[in-house]
Amino acid sequence: MDPVPVTVVVATRDRADDLRTTLPRHETEVVVVDNGSTDDTVAVLAAEAARRRGAGLPGLRTLRPGRNLGATARNLGVRAARNDVVAFADDDSWWEPGALRRAAELFAAHPRLAVLAARTMVGVGAGRPEELDPVCRDMASAPWGRDDDLPGPHVLGFVACAAVVRRGPFLASGGFDGVVHFGGEEERVTYDLLDAGWGLAYVEDVVAHHHPSPSRSSAAVRRELLQRNALLTAWMRRPLSVAARSTLVALHAGGEHRRGALAAVPRLPAALGQRRGPSRVVEERLAVRDR
Repeated sequence: MDPVPVTVVVATRDRADDLRTTLPRHETEVVVVDNGSTDDTVAVLAAEAARRRGAGLPGLRTLRPGRNLGATARNLGVRAARNDVVAFADDDSWWEPGALRRAAELFAAHPRLAVLAARTMVGVGAGRPEELDPVCRDMASAPWGRDDDLPGPHVLGFVACAAVVRRGPFLASGGFDGVVHFGGEEERVTYDLLDAGWGLAYVEDVVAHHHPSPSRSSAAVRRELLQRNALLTAWMRRPLSVAARSTLVALHAGGEHRRGALAAVPRLPAALGQRRGPSRVVEERLAVRDR
């Protein structure tokens, strides 16, 4: 069978145990970006690369920027990819057998497609069956319908560890940016791709699996981070009135919302330095969502 023309890009940091499980599941070329791991990650990557060479499997390459680049580490992997279609995976996620071959077919058949958001099955505990990620139900029933030149319903966002992108437009959008660093990094990319006329679609028959690592941050810490980054994205791309109102609402809400807003303050100069005027198509879609 011909090789799958898709590169998998994995960004990782200090999750050697997860990588031991997930890396062997990737059926195609893999580029791993190590965000400054201090555990056994280097040894795990070397062992998997050797295993693949010995078995005649698609290779594994490692990039080491020498520090924690957050989500922007994936940009390095996309630039290094040998294929025009790139699938993201985290160190605790992988793609179902055959999923990426199907994704490659869809990208070839739909030239306007820039992001394919996959159906994601989430592991919820040992011995228990996987469950559909609730965000997939939202994407499948999104209110914007679909166009004939896209393989599924329009989406206004995606989950990076279960998304496949077209290399050119992803890089042209700037990829993930250092202002948000990590957490909700997909939002600004989504806005810029839509504004440039690209399509983002949810496709149920392309399946990813995500078994969240036990070493993840707590849910409360993650919600605070997502609040911070949503506000930073608003200051970068939404109308100023929307960004200001959202910030005031978060400050008055207290708790993790307030902490997220306060955490955004030191990054506001960088966010404003990357600011663009709001996109008409994005604002129209957000208005439909809000209604």
